[in-house]
Amino acid sequence: MIRPLSRTALILDIVGAALLFLVLVPTSLVFYGPGTGNDAIGGLAVVGVFIASVLMCGGVAIGRLAPGWALAAAWAGAVLQMLSGFGPLPVNFAILLVLYATSAWGTRRVLWWGFGSALFGGFVAAVFMIIVNGVAFGTGSGWEKVTAGTLLLVISVMALGFAWVCGLLWRVVLRARRTRSAQLQAEALAAEEQERVRIARDMHDVVAHSLAVVIAQADGARYAAAVKPEVATEALGTIAQTARGALSDVRMLLTQLRHRQGDGPQPTLADLEALFAQVRQAGIEPRVTVDPTPPGEPPAAIQLAVYRILQEALTNAIRHGDGAVDVNLAWLPDRVDVDVRNTVTGEATVAPGGHGVIGMRERAQLVGGSLQAERRGTQFVVHATLPIGVSE
Repeated sequence: MIRPLSRTALILDIVGAALLFLVLVPTSLVFYGPGTGNDAIGGLAVVGVFIASVLMCGGVAIGRLAPGWALAAAWAGAVLQMLSGFGPLPVNFAILLVLYATSAWGTRRVLWWGFGSALFGGFVAAVFMIIVNGVAFGTGSGWEKVTAGTLLLVISVMALGFAWVCGLLWRVVLRARRTRSAQLQAEALAAEEQERVRIARDMHDVVAHSLAVVIAQADGARYAAAVKPEVATEALGTIAQTARGALSDVRMLLTQLRHRQGDGPQPTLADLEALFAQVRQAGIEPRVTVDPTPPGEPPAAIQLAVYRILQEALTNAIRHGDGAVDVNLAWLPDRVDVDVRNTVTGEATVAPGGHGVIGMRERAQLVGGSLQAERRGTQFVVHATLPIGVSE
C-alpha cells in the first residue's frame, strides 16, 4: 500500500496539496456557500466541506506515496461533501489528481479500483446533481430530465475518466523508461563481459605461449648446463627476451583494460617470423608451408585471428609435441585455411575443454569462421577456416 518515495518528492507533494487547499477551499466556500437561511445548518455544512477538503487534499499529498489510501481519502471526502449538501466544487479538482495517481503509481488492484471509482463516481455525481441539487434544463420534466441526467452522467464520467486515462498513459511511459533502462544496462553488462572475455583470451594467448617457451628453455638449460655451459647462457638469453616480449604484451593488454577503449598495436602476419623464431628457440622446429600466398593485404581482423590461432597451436605443440610441427597456410580468394599438426608424445593430449582450444575456436568464430581441434591417432590436428571475402 505504501510505495518507496524520496523525501524530496514527498515534500513537494505535500506542499502542492497545501497550496491547492489554500487556493480552492476559500473559493469553494465563498462562491458555493449554503443558502439555507439557517446559520446552524450552514455552519455545519461549511465544517463538513472543510473536513472533506482536508481529506481530498490529503489524498493528493499521499497520492504517489500510497495511491490506495489516497483513493479512500478522496471517496471519504466526496461522501462527506455530498452529506453536507454541496454539489461539485472547485476543490473537487483534487479528486482528479487522486484518480491520476491511482492509475499512474498504484498497484494493479488500485489501478482498477481507480477505474471503477471513475465510472461509479461519475454516476453518483450525476444522480446527486439531479436529485439533490435539482439541476435540469428547460421545464425540467419528461425527456428533458432524461437528457439532463444523461448529459451530466457523460460529463462526470468523462472528467473523472480523463484523469484516470492520463495517469495510465504516464504509467506506460514510466514502464517504457524502466524497460529501456534495463535493456541499456543489460547491453552494457554484455559489452563489458565481451571485453573481459576478449582481454582474458588475449592474456591467455600471450602468457601461455611465453611461459611455454620459457619452461622449455629452462628445462633445456638445466640439462645442458653440465655439458655445454654456453647453451645454458644462450637459453637464459632467450628466456629473458621472451619474458620481456610477454611483459610488453601484458602491459598493452592492461592498458586496454584500464581505458576500455584503448586500442593498442595488434600482431599481424609480419610478426609470424618472430613467433616461429620463439618456437625454434624452445626446441620445436615448425615446418611452415604457405601455398597459395596472400593475394593482397588481408583484413586486420583475419591477420590477428591467424596469428593468435597459430600462437596457441604452437604453444600446445611445445607442451605436448615431440619436437616437430607442420604449419600449412592456404590463402584462397575467399578464405584462409590454417592447418597445424604435431605428433603427440606418449599419452599426452590436449584437454578438449581447455582454455586454449576454447580461445582458438572463439577467435575463428569472431571473424565468421570455424575451427576443429582433435587428436587423430598419434597426431593432434588444429584446422581453421576463416572467410576473407572475395578479393577485388
